[in-house]
Amino acid sequence: MAQYGFFFDQGRCYGCKACSVACKDWYDIAPGPEKWMSVYMWEKNAFPLTSIGILAFSCGHCDNPVCVGACEHDAIFKEEKYGAVLVDQDKCQGDRNCFQACPYGAPKFASDEPGTKMSKCTLCIDRLEKGQLPLCVASCPMRALDFGPIDELVDKYGDVRQIETMPDPELTMPNWVAKANPPKEQLVPYDAEKAVQLTKRRTATDDVYAGDCVSVTEFGADVMCIRELRMKNATVAEVMAATSSDQG
Repeated sequence: MAQYGFFFDQGRCYGCKACSVACKDWYDIAPGPEKWMSVYMWEKNAFPLTSIGILAFSCGHCDNPVCVGACEHDAIFKEEKYGAVLVDQDKCQGDRNCFQACPYGAPKFASDEPGTKMSKCTLCIDRLEKGQLPLCVASCPMRALDFGPIDELVDKYGDVRQIETMPDPELTMPNWVAKANPPKEQLVPYDAEKAVQLTKRRTATDDVYAGDCVSVTEFGADVMCIRELRMKNATVAEVMAATSSDQG
């Protein structure tokens, strides 16, 4: 069996969501949480080393797709030509056992209503059959995504299959490789205390900088919206928050 997969360059992605929108448009998926290609965003660190973490991920089309075994209705299967993990919606009963099993949250649902059928990334087999790239790859303006036989992607980009706090790849062996962002560093020495004091002198911001430097450069978890990568989200509201979009 041939096996195709995806490559993701975290350093090139700036979270425009063109991949997600293009996928929805091609497959006529309504706005909302049913995002076959999901762009996750989260906040990291504190001033002056603040940064945004971004991950564009659809499905790993894994060598060991635990979703297949979890489905009691044999609705999920791995096809032979491209190695895609697909769902037969005629057999799907919306039990969500596949979602519980998948560590990546790849099974998607349009609503929280019981019995809602699952849908997911199809590897764009309809396009592959015409010699075209998957929509997410073709639509990325930054070329942060690539696609091809997984062994060729590994030879080209390396065999990193986990970035940030993604699940252990040994669980399912996803056919997905990535290049992670390098750690953010201060290239020029930067005194945060001095910067705060200068800002206080330059502008009328006493209400913001009323305290000391620590009050600006260190803050609690309640201040950040999403402090970590969260790929499994049990409700529609959680999905929309984790993918930083209330419009779908």
